Amino acid sequence: MKKTVAFGFVGTTLDYVGKGGQRWDKWRPTIGLCQQEDLLIDRLELLHDSRSRGLFARLQQDIAQVSPGTEVRSVEINLRDPWDFEEVYSALHDFARGYAFDPDHEDYLIHITTGTHVAQICWFLLAEARYLPARLVQTSPPIQRKEQGVAGSYALIDLDLSRYDKIATRFAHEQAETLSFLKSGIATRNARFNRMIEQIERVAARSKAPMLLCGPTGAGKSFLARRIYEMKKARHQLTGRFVEVNCATLRGVNAMSDLFGHVKGAFTGAQTERAGLLRSADGGLLFLDEIGELGLDEQAMLLKAIEEKRFFPFGSDREVTSGFQLIAGTMRDLGQWVAQGRFREDLHARINLWTYALPGLAERVEDLEPNLDFELARFAAEYGEQVRFNAEARRAYLKFAASPDATWSGNFRELSASVTRMATLADAGRITEAGVEEEIARLRGSWRAQDASPLHDLLGERHAQLDLFDRLQLENVIAVCRQADTLSDAGRRLFSVSRQEKAKPNDADRLRKYLARYDLDWQKIHTWINTQAPARGHT
Repeated sequence: MKKTVAFGFVGTTLDYVGKGGQRWDKWRPTIGLCQQEDLLIDRLELLHDSRSRGLFARLQQDIAQVSPGTEVRSVEINLRDPWDFEEVYSALHDFARGYAFDPDHEDYLIHITTGTHVAQICWFLLAEARYLPARLVQTSPPIQRKEQGVAGSYALIDLDLSRYDKIATRFAHEQAETLSFLKSGIATRNARFNRMIEQIERVAARSKAPMLLCGPTGAGKSFLARRIYEMKKARHQLTGRFVEVNCATLRGVNAMSDLFGHVKGAFTGAQTERAGLLRSADGGLLFLDEIGELGLDEQAMLLKAIEEKRFFPFGSDREVTSGFQLIAGTMRDLGQWVAQGRFREDLHARINLWTYALPGLAERVEDLEPNLDFELARFAAEYGEQVRFNAEARRAYLKFAASPDATWSGNFRELSASVTRMATLADAGRITEAGVEEEIARLRGSWRAQDASPLHDLLGERHAQLDLFDRLQLENVIAVCRQADTLSDAGRRLFSVSRQEKAKPNDADRLRKYLARYDLDWQKIHTWINTQAPARGHT
């Protein structure tokens, strides 16, 4: 059972009644809070200045009499002017940021009856912004005061900040601070990208609905998902882990097991029970990158898990629960995949409420320079060495980087690798024109090699978004197709071993399904073979 923790100010007027036994003749809000029969306060954090130490000690003693189970702690803060908005807000903000909240095991209340009106407004603001994951409680004196020790009453109240327009600028400042956090590590001057980040901040703070981040490999989907998680965790909106998985690496039974877990004996090799990624993300954020690569069965189970927060582990007849928030990433056009029957329409509708397209580096040319500086700073932090460009070298690199010759197929990840190479090879901490020319030649050679691949013709820019493993495998499959006369012939060559284990092998269907994963088919491959390949000297 969770403990109840309350925060409040020592009331220098309402809590003070002088010395002696007459103090029990008057209602005191802090004492009254601890006298409620149906509200047990396990810990009370009382804020006060140095002048109120004696009053705090008296309250601590009296609370021990009326509520022995309540631990009373002193939080000493000194305010020059308790009616100054900026001073009070800053003090309470610092207190909230430094406090070790534990929402999994404790519920929090803010006692707003004591303290100045300015303090009450600041409590409101901090609770609304989730710097304090707490509800507000207000105590009132008893209507009949004939009996000693009457506790009065209390009420939990809703937040209403509409009347506090005077501190709207403070709230705007907090929002700007959050935006800076969300964009830290994302160097950008792109106006459209900045507007998108601003909306993501608002949505992430107010909604638990899934998000879909679209964009090419290296555009920063994974990085942004982690920053969203860190922002929500700092606001006490998430208590669990950040769990990330690339769905393109999940196949067959392993996909079910990795995502949803399995019971012992669910399949050959399942010697122990496994929790799975969805349960590991309970209370936290699950980032499913390349969600379009999931099979239709996994998609169906994922939809149930998102909507109902429960699902069956593989091989189990008992449901388990997991309350995770989902962010999905993809480089695919999921709408087109829905039309082709490769992605469930109902799952797409569920994750498509908040969709954001992250532009690649080629669409953010104005961000080349700030990202150049960011990558140099990251190199310095990682390797402990400050490296700078010579003025001419910097101009030469930026000129090339922004030219049509620079395709940046790997986007920001490729830029990061390029800067790392130049910084590593730099002498005396300086990147020279010669170093830049060498790196430009290296980039041109890499892009020419990509262009020479048949995948460049068949897949276009998408070929650069494939892992090296998938690219090499697909190139070899196409090489076999080039030598085969029919789809069935190519299938027999490719599946010559595994087909012997099947009573009715359907090699053509297996190959057709494999090619369809890359939007390819037999006709498209042979059209390319009969037209483009001869021009490059192929036979």
